[in-house]
Amino acid sequence: MYENINLITAIITPFNEVNEIDYPALTRVIDHLLAHGTQGLVIAGTTGESPTLSHKEKIALTRYIADYVGDKALLIANAGTNNTAESIVNARELSAIKHIDGILAVTPYYNKPSQSGMIAHFTAIAEAATKPVMIYNIPGRSAVGLTVASVVALAQHPNINAVKETTSAEFIGAEVEQTQNVNFHVYTGEDAQTLAAYAQGGAGTISVAAHLFGDEMTALFAAMNADNWREAGRLQRFLTPRMNALFAFPSPAPVKAKLSQINMVENIARLPILPLTASEQKELDILLGIKS
Repeated sequence: MYENINLITAIITPFNEVNEIDYPALTRVIDHLLAHGTQGLVIAGTTGESPTLSHKEKIALTRYIADYVGDKALLIANAGTNNTAESIVNARELSAIKHIDGILAVTPYYNKPSQSGMIAHFTAIAEAATKPVMIYNIPGRSAVGLTVASVVALAQHPNINAVKETTSAEFIGAEVEQTQNVNFHVYTGEDAQTLAAYAQGGAGTISVAAHLFGDEMTALFAAMNADNWREAGRLQRFLTPRMNALFAFPSPAPVKAKLSQINMVENIARLPILPLTASEQKELDILLGIKS
């Protein structure tokens, strides 16, 4: 299902003035992403402010995107929590939604389980889901991370077919090398690692920056696929400081601020994330290389 899918965007969840999901704005964001190279969407992930969405909202959001997008893009629904039983219920419910292609599940945050505990957690989710599972290794947010050996072990499960890896290019290279005997796809979850990950055999990037730089990221993958590594390097050098700028303030506030400037969404995030102030937006523009 991931063959030739290089650019997946972890889509934001727009909110309106009364703090509800802004579905007209969401439609505009989807249209924008698909028009600028996005081939797949992660729904209600970290960038989608999943921790502040109720279960009812997550289901409604996923259904809306699935109905609107249909088969025009790969759709991955986030089912993961730090509660295995809850994640199982989510995986079953989300798997049943038409047009959903895969399930995302994150390393359990706060609990700090062992490697064996995490393997058991992901195995239970994979056995409950009726769609293939992508594991999400993000120790910077969850306090625990899977080792390469644990990812390789999970890759042997028939219903686990991908990882979103946010550690290092070294991890990505090792995971690619050690999972070549199975149908397993390694994506980087760090935009700035796009070139390094893909050059080592990674499948692509699950991106935040594609909200703003979809054309440039599409061109980067096109250059790499054409073995034009000089051009790929130029594009990555252009993108890297801009990708990093989108995390100079808590994400997804910077992306929402920029999209609000073109009247695509409101500059609204849910607490504990605050929207960028006017002075912060000016600072962001400087980091993005935008001249006033």
